[in-house]
Amino acid sequence: MSCLNSSTGYRAVLSALNAEKGVSLSKQKIIVVAVGGNALYPPNSPSFEIQKDLIAKTCKKLADIIEEGHRLIITHGNGPQVGNLLIQNEKARRLVPSMPLDVLVAETQAQIGYLMQQSLQNAFNRRGMHRRVTPVVTQVVVDQRDKAFKDPTKPVGPYYSKTRATRLKSKYKWEMKLDRRGGYRRLVPSPKPIRIVEMASIRKLVSQRGSVVIAAGGGGVPVIERRGKLVGIEAVIDKDLASSLLANELDARTLLLVTDVRYVSLNFGKKNQADLTEMTVDEAEGYMKEGHFPEGSMGPKMQAAIDFIRKEKREAIITSIGHLKKALDRKDGTRVTLD
Repeated sequence: MSCLNSSTGYRAVLSALNAEKGVSLSKQKIIVVAVGGNALYPPNSPSFEIQKDLIAKTCKKLADIIEEGHRLIITHGNGPQVGNLLIQNEKARRLVPSMPLDVLVAETQAQIGYLMQQSLQNAFNRRGMHRRVTPVVTQVVVDQRDKAFKDPTKPVGPYYSKTRATRLKSKYKWEMKLDRRGGYRRLVPSPKPIRIVEMASIRKLVSQRGSVVIAAGGGGVPVIERRGKLVGIEAVIDKDLASSLLANELDARTLLLVTDVRYVSLNFGKKNQADLTEMTVDEAEGYMKEGHFPEGSMGPKMQAAIDFIRKEKREAIITSIGHLKKALDRKDGTRVTLD
């Protein structure tokens, strides 16, 4: 086994690189930043030019952090993009064959990775910074016995009429659920990520000086292991949970979860809403049990933070794209720690 496939080997590589710069491993500021879909895709299905402009603005904020000396590994959401491809599949189903969900996740990883790569590289070039940006199409192993496959909960794709939904359910054995905002939608499993297939390659890229890696986009392409082979499966993996797994594998110091709110809040949206600047893992788990962080909202982010911090005494930060710099200086956002 290559030394890059172990945490010890990875630390040795980083130590050698840092020795050239006189920086100890303990002072490395490796941050896995998970960029939410709101920072990459405006609402109401905007034009490509508008999407590209928003991604460029987001990448400028990330470049600001890298310029300050932080080492970022970037993950991102892909919900709207996958949804668009599913709509295109539906509209063109009589002209071209539809693609399975795992392939659509891979397509959007490449699409968003390319746009972020280009925007980041342009931002670095304008500043005279010598950096290499490398997106990695990433497969993530899930357990085919995961209970999520028996109880799909994640809505994806377009809205269907009751008649069309009934036909699709009969033909493809899809789970369908009424969404009163527009009709019936398909539900797919969202299993827990277990292992990142390309982890050794990601470690090797991260260990190189001046390298910025984009990986595990959209939670990664979901695959199962069957008779020694990897097989794609119709599911979606939560991006924040996959980011937590990636951060632990890279021994990152901080997991930075970028969302559309400045702080995590109790009683969100109510008159007694209370913004939190700090909380411990035990407090976070208590708030989750009390129902403050719903599954379709802040819940996965809090679980990702807990999973990351429990492994070692680290920190997770949750905030919006406009407050990243201050949040890293502990002047903004919500910070989650072990104690």
